[in-house]
Amino acid sequence: MIEPPDQIEMVRESQLRPLDPQRAARTHAGSIEAFDRLLRESQENPESFWAQVASELDWMKPWESVRKGGFQRLEYFSGGMSNVCWNLLDRHLRHGADNRVALIWEGEDFATRFYTYRMLYHEVNKFANVLKRFGLRKGDAVAIFLPNLVETIVAVLACYRLGIIFNTIFSGFSAPALRSRLENFDPRLIVTSDAAYRRGHALPLKEQVDEAIRDLGVVEAVIVVRRCGTSVRMRKGRDWWWDELMEAAPIECPAEPVEANEPGVVFYTSGTTGKPKGVVHSGIAFLVNNYVYAKYHMDHHPHDILWCTADIGWATLQIWGVVGALSNGVTTVVFEGAIDYPTPDRFYKIIHKYRVNKIFTSPTALRMLMRYGERLLEPYDLSCLEVIALVGEPFSPEAWHWTDQKLGKGKVYINNTWGQTESAGCPLASAAWLTRMKPGSCGVQFLGARADIVDDQGNSLPPNTVGNLVLREPIPMMLRTLWREPERFITEYFTKVPGAYFTYDAAIKDSDGHFWVLGRVDDVINVAGHRLSTMEIESVVMECKGIAEVAVVGVPDSIKGLVPVVFVTLRSGYKPSDYRRREIRRRIESRISKIATPRSIFFTQALPKTPSGKIMRRLLLELSTTGRVQGDVTGLEDVTTVEKVRDVVQSA
Repeated sequence: MIEPPDQIEMVRESQLRPLDPQRAARTHAGSIEAFDRLLRESQENPESFWAQVASELDWMKPWESVRKGGFQRLEYFSGGMSNVCWNLLDRHLRHGADNRVALIWEGEDFATRFYTYRMLYHEVNKFANVLKRFGLRKGDAVAIFLPNLVETIVAVLACYRLGIIFNTIFSGFSAPALRSRLENFDPRLIVTSDAAYRRGHALPLKEQVDEAIRDLGVVEAVIVVRRCGTSVRMRKGRDWWWDELMEAAPIECPAEPVEANEPGVVFYTSGTTGKPKGVVHSGIAFLVNNYVYAKYHMDHHPHDILWCTADIGWATLQIWGVVGALSNGVTTVVFEGAIDYPTPDRFYKIIHKYRVNKIFTSPTALRMLMRYGERLLEPYDLSCLEVIALVGEPFSPEAWHWTDQKLGKGKVYINNTWGQTESAGCPLASAAWLTRMKPGSCGVQFLGARADIVDDQGNSLPPNTVGNLVLREPIPMMLRTLWREPERFITEYFTKVPGAYFTYDAAIKDSDGHFWVLGRVDDVINVAGHRLSTMEIESVVMECKGIAEVAVVGVPDSIKGLVPVVFVTLRSGYKPSDYRRREIRRRIESRISKIATPRSIFFTQALPKTPSGKIMRRLLLELSTTGRVQGDVTGLEDVTTVEKVRDVVQSA
């Protein structure tokens, strides 16, 4: 464990914010006290709680039991039959939502499309009939290799409607990265586009698919969306144009009854061995859990306009922008491009234009906006904002306060959360306007969740002690297995602490019951026998004037074992200098210890990140130690950042 725990000053110094009872009265719970009772009930009587949540949705056949088994053989709502798409669309239509806007889409090129719930329903039915035309049925596999398009959302919902198991793959992956996932997933059909816009360039998606599936016999058909108008090779009998198929498709297609524990969606995520693993979720349990979590995390109401800034290739957009949003009957905004392209104010333009009042984004996105400065905010009316929620990385108190004061003008609820692909939604979080905010924390154990901080032997640790974050009890949306790797499922998650799910994250539970996730267990740096959290060092650096983003890695040292190296990007108007380096060193030494003094401090224009906003510290470590990166970097949001960081390191 990290020693000594009382040196985690950001935890000790953060203070709970008061709540407004009048604002709380307008939430679903109706009062702070009512939500506290609901939270206790969910943890003390989880089966009763989950039964009540599930009963708020529509079922074709009632379940026989709420829960059977533990993490490794989990069943929720056994025997119950329902359908995810049926609950996301048909359920609202039966209650008069025909003309309510369900989906707003904006392309990188500023093109826009709007779909009411009725319009989206018909588009989904048509594509479901297209899939049926190819002979696909419940239990078959479909891969979706698309950017954030209307057609992407339609394809996802159509798969849910037919009970087809699907996987969305990030459209920036190289052909080898795509192939590695397709080889494991074995889809009968792939949905892609001619190309995809990314920062003004047309990425050749169909060409990538052709290369990836060469000699891959399982793929029977490829459906191609016309997005960029680029010329592509179409193989007769295998390749089909989306628009031509849709033109002939009927607009009615009944939803397929699906048993609550049948697999619905597979998300690929990186593994400790470097081999991607396919995380399998039950579609119905994914729906039930994310419906209630989104309802309280965001305080969703039918008039809301939600924008989840993530890419469809990752779980976040499907959790918040598709299932969480549409199950609660709100309008969801789907944006194709990067939120700072073609100008850094694109994020603000979208909020202003569509009157977005609920945002789900990442700490990295907010730090990037902070870097650009407040002048970009001035032309836009962002008074519509009510809730800003985020997930993906630790959220420093410095960035929290900027979001509160500059972006939210002190009038928004900030809900920093923790979740993983494996947990689907966010079992550590807050309820908007009902849980007291604490700058930097990622909230409390949420509805039905039981989290714990343990030592390396699995023993529970007292408050304010850094340890390993585990989940003691499953919730419905927890992963059920790894696709075609049941043994790896067991060894990966359930051998470290028997009876618990091991998250591989280091965390603290403070005296107020708030959790602070500090980063991956392997992001802890052992300096001369002292284990230091990278998040702790990063948070201290963020206190220095002019800092926009920071990442810390531990590099080998012949005497101390490891020593920190700091990578910094500066806010607009600030320039690198030796004085700034000295200030960073002084701040680290005074706030933590001289033990944490970094070997090097590099100023760089950008940090290598995934499209979901996570800084790729592994790449920074490679650049710090070898001066080059050997692994596949096609999953980066901007591959050129590696070259920029390398140039800075080599010139130092």
